[in-house]
Parts: sequence; C-alpha cells; structure tokens
Amino acid sequence: MHQGNPEQISEMAASGTVDFAIATEATADFGNLVMMPCYFWNRAIVTPCGHPLQQQKKLTLAALAKYPIVTYVFGFTGRAQLDRAFRAQGLKPQVVLTATDADVIKTYVKLGLGVGILARMAFDPELDTTLCALDASMLFPHSITRLGFRPSLFLYGYHYDFIELFASHLTRETVDAAVAAPSQQERDALFTDLELQEL
Repeated sequence: MHQGNPEQISEMAASGTVDFAIATEATADFGNLVMMPCYFWNRAIVTPCGHPLQQQKKLTLAALAKYPIVTYVFGFTGRAQLDRAFRAQGLKPQVVLTATDADVIKTYVKLGLGVGILARMAFDPELDTTLCALDASMLFPHSITRLGFRPSLFLYGYHYDFIELFASHLTRETVDAAVAAPSQQERDALFTDLELQEL
C-alpha cells in the first residue's frame, strides 16, 4: 500500500506500480482510470473537550471560522469541498496546519494548535479520549471515495475479491460493466441510482 496525493496515486495506478487507486478527490487526475464509487462519508470537528465550540447550540461555519483550523492538505481527502463550503458563505478559514493523516491532525489538536476538521470515521471516542467530536455533516456536502484502475489491467479472481470486499456493491458483473463502458460519463451512469454505504 502506498499513500499519496491524487496526482501521485493516479500516476502509480496508470503506470502499473499499484493495481488500484483509492481516493476521495476524483478529479481530472483520474481521467485515465476506470473509477467506481465505493462509499460516502462526511466530517467531524474535533476539539479538546470543553472547547467553546462544544457549547454551541448550533454549529455554523461562521463559528468555526473564528478558530485556527487543522485539516487535510489541499487535494487530499475531500479538502476541496471544505474550502468551497467556506467560500460559498464568504468566509476564509484560518487554516494554520495541514496534514495527510488524521492521526497527525488529532495530535495537533491535542497540542492546542487549532480545531480539527477530519473524516468522521477517523475519530474513535474509545481511543481519542482527550478529544471531543462534533458532527459536521450539516456544514459540508458528503464526499465519495472511489476505487480505480487502468483499463488494461487484467483482473484476476483476487482482484475481483478485493474490490467486492472493499465495496460489496462492486460485484464482478458490475466491475466488468464499468470496464466495458466507453467513457467515464457512461460509467458514472451505471451508478446513478446506487445507494452507497456511509462510513
């Protein structure tokens, strides 16, 4: 497994360095890959317990923008949607630190360097006992994580097994239909009525 930004991940999959690219920011970087939706997710605001944001009756972007923010680097894990949400309300977030890893973001928050915005699934109340999380799904649109591979990749049985284990709706038949689709637009149409699982 190799971690990288969307451009790096796309290049690794396109060159055959890796079999699959798994990414949230499905931008033009992935135009040369067969991309399929796997699941959707949203964000949590993570603060030290007792932080003033925890006392808010209704969490808003304006309230959040008053504090230094620690979040993902741009182009990584849905960061573009976060920036668009602030811009749409004429707000400029004070992003003071960025990271590619949720555990790094949580460490910065524990050190008092800002409030964290991260994937909700990355917060575990049993492990992150010194932090408290607020649901941010009403502030930001959900993000979709996709799996992709180069069209020329010969898919063995274990490839199909991995894909279906990762996203149960991506059966062998569905994957084959996606590969056979002549364009990403037609591929996306295969999944138009699909109800993705939330993580």
